[in-house]
Amino acid sequence: MLKKQLIRLWLLPIALLTFTNHANALPGQTTEEVGAWIKGHPTLKPRIGERFYIQKSDTAAQRFTFQASVLPPGRIGFLRDRSKIRTEKIAMYDAINGMSFERLQESLRIIYGLDIYQDFKRAQVIYDYPNQSAINSARLARTPIREALRGELRMGDRYAYWMEIAKPKNGKAFTGQMTVLLKTDLDKLEAELRNR
Repeated sequence: MLKKQLIRLWLLPIALLTFTNHANALPGQTTEEVGAWIKGHPTLKPRIGERFYIQKSDTAAQRFTFQASVLPPGRIGFLRDRSKIRTEKIAMYDAINGMSFERLQESLRIIYGLDIYQDFKRAQVIYDYPNQSAINSARLARTPIREALRGELRMGDRYAYWMEIAKPKNGKAFTGQMTVLLKTDLDKLEAELRNR
């Protein structure tokens, strides 16, 4: 079952996507709007009891999650408005095929449609990591997970995007995430990633 969902998620025909050229719910919209969009989304298809956190998995080797949150990405702080979604995150684990930035981008296109995908593709890269200094520091501290993290922050016309995979020095990446966030939360996230 998961294979069929993953195939649909990663290999939807382009013809189908031309009819769904924009997303119906994104960060900045109300929890009710986003909840209704998730419920009716053909790829997400929440099970009973799932509302803003969707999990798909047939085996331990392949997992997909989608999470919409009223919290900004990164460290949790004081929150005034709990009625609007601030981030939507796609996270995937695939020990069979591995993970790449291209697969994360394709997932973004399938879930949100061409408008958001094009906003992402046109977006300016604000920060990418790691640099050689961070790699050396992680090696010296013997923190292979920190050394393995590869990512970038982008600012588009409509939204900001955070993409990250964990790729070991000698091996392929098995896990990754793509987050769509409000542009107003970008500075906070960038500062936290730079000081990780």
